[in-house]
Amino acid sequence: METWDAIVSRRNVRNFSDKTIPEADLSRILEAGRRTPSAMNRQPWDFVVSTDLAHLVELAKCWPGAGHVATSAATITVVTPIVDNDRDAALNQYDLGQASMTMMIAATDLGIGSAHAFVEDQDLARRILRFPDDRFAAYFISLGYPADRPLTPIRKPTRRAFEDVVHDSAW
Repeated sequence: METWDAIVSRRNVRNFSDKTIPEADLSRILEAGRRTPSAMNRQPWDFVVSTDLAHLVELAKCWPGAGHVATSAATITVVTPIVDNDRDAALNQYDLGQASMTMMIAATDLGIGSAHAFVEDQDLARRILRFPDDRFAAYFISLGYPADRPLTPIRKPTRRAFEDVVHDSAW
């Protein structure tokens, strides 16, 4: 798939088929995240990959809107250091957003759907994933093959009009 096609085909997929993701494809998605540029090359992320169904069902309990995690073929938990200042927190969140989208575009390129979710229950996430106390789970990225329809370019996206979003030189 061409890069542009992956961008315009990507949508949140929350209903997955029961097809497993080949290890090579999952590794490629994770490598895309690892290669993502970050502020000052800090790379403030670790990725915890879960593919076991019982594990996924437990992870889905970390946020009411994460039900899709329980039925995914794999879920990547994006983990980041706890920081004590607004500047580093903002930089980390921006970098994590970039890494998340890079992985989601890489997944789309492979025909794999994705959706993201917040992680509210940090204690439960820490018990399940065993990440260190100086880190927190920022997001889940659930992955799987779409159950409803393949990923193809979205012809009429429900987005604000280009001219309402893009401002030339000033607002």
